[in-house]
Amino acid sequence: MEDVWSVAVSVFQVWMFVVVFLIMLPAMFGLSLGVTSVYIQVLVKILKWATVRIQRGREEQPSVPVPLPNGIIERVGGSMEEEMTLTQRHSGSDIAGAEFSLSDALYFYKKGLESIADDQVTQRFSSEELASWNLLTRTNQNFHYISLRLTVIWGLGVFVRYGILFPFRITLAIIGLSWLIIGTTLIGYLPESSVKSWLSELIHLTCYRICARGLSATINYHHRENKPQKGGICVANHTTPIDIVILANDGCYAMVGQIHGGLMGVMQKSMVRSCPHVWFERSEMKDRHAVTSRLRDHVAAKTKLPILIFPEGTCINNTSVMMFKKGSFEIGGTIHPVTIKYDPRFGDAFWNSGKYNMVSYLLRMMTSWAIVVNVWYLPPMTIQDGEDAAQFANRVKSAIAQQGGLLDLDWDGGLKRGKVKDSLKEEQQKKYSSFITGHNNRDTED
Repeated sequence: MEDVWSVAVSVFQVWMFVVVFLIMLPAMFGLSLGVTSVYIQVLVKILKWATVRIQRGREEQPSVPVPLPNGIIERVGGSMEEEMTLTQRHSGSDIAGAEFSLSDALYFYKKGLESIADDQVTQRFSSEELASWNLLTRTNQNFHYISLRLTVIWGLGVFVRYGILFPFRITLAIIGLSWLIIGTTLIGYLPESSVKSWLSELIHLTCYRICARGLSATINYHHRENKPQKGGICVANHTTPIDIVILANDGCYAMVGQIHGGLMGVMQKSMVRSCPHVWFERSEMKDRHAVTSRLRDHVAAKTKLPILIFPEGTCINNTSVMMFKKGSFEIGGTIHPVTIKYDPRFGDAFWNSGKYNMVSYLLRMMTSWAIVVNVWYLPPMTIQDGEDAAQFANRVKSAIAQQGGLLDLDWDGGLKRGKVKDSLKEEQQKKYSSFITGHNNRDTED
């Protein structure tokens, strides 16, 4: 028994030495020993080999199921007027938008069926599809049965992810989060001063870097000269709560968000003691004027950290950028847009909050291959003359989408949990009314 105990103690000592001296300390100082980069390079080669082997296996075994394409509907581009005019021509009608035609109903039938089968909103809240299997369960079509070597590689991958990487990652996550809660709580008792601000930023930066190493995160920052400055507002597309960890590895931010319960609530309460984060109750979040007022007061103090806001209000699946809430753009000041794009080959970073709670989601992240992400700092933007907040928000959104190669959608991400607003229905009704009465044509002639 004593021999077993001595072996366990020795293993624990080696474990903590590796965690503290080879991972945690380099992370605290923003250094890298190059292990993660080598690991990613090896992964890329393995995934390329697996892709070639799967393609060859499909040819040898036609019975292997082929993944469905990303979209099951081929949508016709064009406006309501163009599609209805085309429908009327096919039906032999000469009305051409002068008054109601029974064939107009076909347009709405078609759009309704498209939305039921594969609407543009719902598909943004499901995991991003991959062109080939990445040896993870999410896109597994029983490909690991194609060949013995592929089965062995898949089995080794499961052992590495769950038996080696996961214990290291969970250890680092516990250390990082504990340090964040304890450190920010203690700093909160210090009087307001430049020393308190410096210590708070140091604690936040250190803890986020440790947590990033706990996810085997490889982060590529581009155009650092455009990094958000104090007194500004940083807005970014939103895929996962990990977005905060990714951005905070390169600088500190004041967070804005809704107050949560559980572990997230404990972290929020401790963090706000040392740093001017802006948390809101659910009822206060509905009061747009109260939120805007608090944010405007924060921005007015040019010495405070830049505010980090995700204007979409919910997580989108790394393929698109959806409507930005205009409240963030009514505050005034300089907007610093940031684009975040994850590499889906190494793991699905999207958080489907309707399917997974925070703990189960983090466990999925810690058992993936890695988190590989690109971050682009875009040039600062300000509202232009004659531009309202909604137009400004759309301009910033388009810039973020274009930089990351993401789809630029006008839909509200709130449709993920709520019904379509009556105003959106009325807008379509008005368009149809203008079409059948010919108002659009008369306006053009005038």
